[in-house]
Amino acid sequence: MKRKIRILMAKPGLDGHDRGIKVLAAAYRDAGMEVIYLGLRQTPEMIVSAALQEDADVIALSSLNNAHNTIFDNVLSLMNEKGLDDVLLVGGGIIPKDDIEKLEQKGVGKLFGPGTPVQETVDYIVEWVNKNRR
Repeated sequence: MKRKIRILMAKPGLDGHDRGIKVLAAAYRDAGMEVIYLGLRQTPEMIVSAALQEDADVIALSSLNNAHNTIFDNVLSLMNEKGLDDVLLVGGGIIPKDDIEKLEQKGVGKLFGPGTPVQETVDYIVEWVNKNRR
């Protein structure tokens, strides 16, 4: 039997706006994923440590505080350092298009903006995991 997709979700930094990530967490659960929600004010170290402990397939971050470049860079760096090259890092929030392109070029998966249909995010995650899970 195939294991459920395990998605670790977090709000890094000082961003306290969590309504959107809670909606997504419920949608991912309803789509059959195992959701681990770390909550607010998570550091990159806490996020990557939890991803290792939980054997996550996906790390999903929500960033609405303009710290996305620093946060995603730090999480990606720690993921590489810990050998999490088979874990997808995705995110969403208020992220300028130029920054999205730069982060995706560095190895971050798709970054979703406001108004993205939830099913689009589900489909992307499921397709990526099915293609890349070891």
